[in-house]
Amino acid sequence: MTREDGSIIALGSIDAQDRLLNADEPLAGLQVRCGGEIPGTIAVPELLDLVRRVRLSRHAMALTVNAYDGSDAISAWVEVEPGEADDHDGCIIRVRSWQAAPASQEEGAQASERQATIDRHVAELCAYLDAGQRLLAVASDSQELATLTATMEAGAGRLWTEFLAPEKITHQQPLHWRLLDGTRVIVPGSARSWRVSLLPMVSPGCEPAGFELLLLSDEPAAHDPIVIEPAPPPRRSLVGQDLAPVLKQPISRIVANAETIRTRLAGPLPDAYAEYAGEIAGAGKLLLSLLEDMADLEVVESGSFTTIPEPIDLSEVARQAAGILNVRAREKGIVINAPAVDESVPALAEFRRVLQILLNLIGNAIRYTDENTQVFIHAEQAGQFARVTVTDEGAGIPSEDQVRIFDKFERLGRSGDGGSGLGLYISRSLARAMGGDLTVSSEPGQGACFTLEVPATPGA
Repeated sequence: MTREDGSIIALGSIDAQDRLLNADEPLAGLQVRCGGEIPGTIAVPELLDLVRRVRLSRHAMALTVNAYDGSDAISAWVEVEPGEADDHDGCIIRVRSWQAAPASQEEGAQASERQATIDRHVAELCAYLDAGQRLLAVASDSQELATLTATMEAGAGRLWTEFLAPEKITHQQPLHWRLLDGTRVIVPGSARSWRVSLLPMVSPGCEPAGFELLLLSDEPAAHDPIVIEPAPPPRRSLVGQDLAPVLKQPISRIVANAETIRTRLAGPLPDAYAEYAGEIAGAGKLLLSLLEDMADLEVVESGSFTTIPEPIDLSEVARQAAGILNVRAREKGIVINAPAVDESVPALAEFRRVLQILLNLIGNAIRYTDENTQVFIHAEQAGQFARVTVTDEGAGIPSEDQVRIFDKFERLGRSGDGGSGLGLYISRSLARAMGGDLTVSSEPGQGACFTLEVPATPGA
């Protein structure tokens, strides 16, 4: 409501401790519905921020204050001015317009994307599926899910429902993914209740090219009993076995809560506070990524590390890696040119390690090249080796940096990009462990070309 003569709708007074001492309706009712009291500290964040600025500057200010009282979205024109000298730094509030409307629901796509972001950070297992819901890769740091993870890794190419049986669905698989999204599943060996979230990787107007499967539980994991071993193993994985399992879940919770605040799922919030929450979420994601890199570093540097070679199609692995990162590429307007579906390059290497390397190479190409460019992926037979190249249209890498780029913790002077400087070091270590190599060629201003070689299938 707005008075035609511009007169005051409601008055209120504030003391030096930002407490609302008294107020007329509807301002008084908003204070109470937002969880405050009279007298009591101002419960509307934007109004509290305005009052503090007036008190510090001792100058009158006015702006539109937005609030959410649990059912309605409120928009009010509020004037705040310093009180008289005997008010001891208090303020006076004048409300000249007041509009209330039922809070509108977020658009379905936006709400779904925000929920997916939260689910990704609290999931205890993540798997990638092809268009037919068959397993491509799986990852989990949960000790409770270690057996399941190993079984799924060994069963690449099979339907995910063979490992996570839906509780109340008996129809022959695979069902349409929408019928399985959100369904409760049985996790062998776990007493907790679990559900899956299926996130399609799809271009507008097309069928999904694959899926991201997240395994979630609303029940906290039980703490493992402390077992005192007679003697520790000769080289214990400090990060992978000790730190990562302990730190990942609380950091994921911090990220999820920060994302909830940033995306205003709990109600309207000033832009500054949303930005703070976004910075917290970003820092949490960086910590999770660093934990994963450090765990991988321990693995590849352990004396007992080996890979398990298996017959794979290098072109198909490249297509799967491109499909997984296609959404991220589209956000920057980058086009990924993957090998054609009829191309086949047989190789002998560990599937998940090759996929890990290609995800790192393509992810770097997306991260470090400009918007609206292209990334080219080409696979071919090269004598006794199978080869895949990832070429971008970025700034290129000077010749003196092309050796250093594979060093541990080397970031070539980059800062603030979220990288750890371990990705290429780990990728080259994995390539060499499989009997191949990872190299780079580049000219300044002409992009970079990374080449992964692994043994070709004998007789191919």
